[in-house]
Amino acid sequence: MIGTSPRAKLLDAAIDHIAHHGGADRSLRALAADLGTSHRMLIYHFGSKEGLLTAVAREVEARQRAALAGLDPAEFWRRLTDESLRANEKLFFQLYGQALGGTPGTAEFLDGVIDDWLGPVEALLADLGVPEADRPAHARLGLAVARGLLLDLVTTGDREAVDAAMDKFLALYEKP
Repeated sequence: MIGTSPRAKLLDAAIDHIAHHGGADRSLRALAADLGTSHRMLIYHFGSKEGLLTAVAREVEARQRAALAGLDPAEFWRRLTDESLRANEKLFFQLYGQALGGTPGTAEFLDGVIDDWLGPVEALLADLGVPEADRPAHARLGLAVARGLLLDLVTTGDREAVDAAMDKFLALYEKP
């Protein structure tokens, strides 16, 4: 749970609901009913349906970044690709496309969508012995590979193939 304010409670409920049922295709009124609130309260706290979905995706991303700190890369990948996150991953890619396309209410989604991950990934790379000068490029590469494979997974559902690809990528960072 992220907090006890009414907004935080709604956000927690929305994260849980979307993880289990999806929601990007639902109207704001339908989402409000699903969450046991009114569409007016969602507008008050999030501005729009897109604002709510953006807040959900940003919070899920923040939680994943926090989890990265305590896990090795293979454990993190297993966590990231767990079936329980599939609806949130789909939402992430839907919002990414909407924000890039200029859909009103989604521009905030792009704030930090890359940069917020670079520091935590660079810290992991330091633990793996990657030289400091090489870490920025490796961090972007790792983020791109992970996101590409996640997009593959939500598109194809081929867990075995994406896991095999990630295993090959992670093997590049294993010490001999």
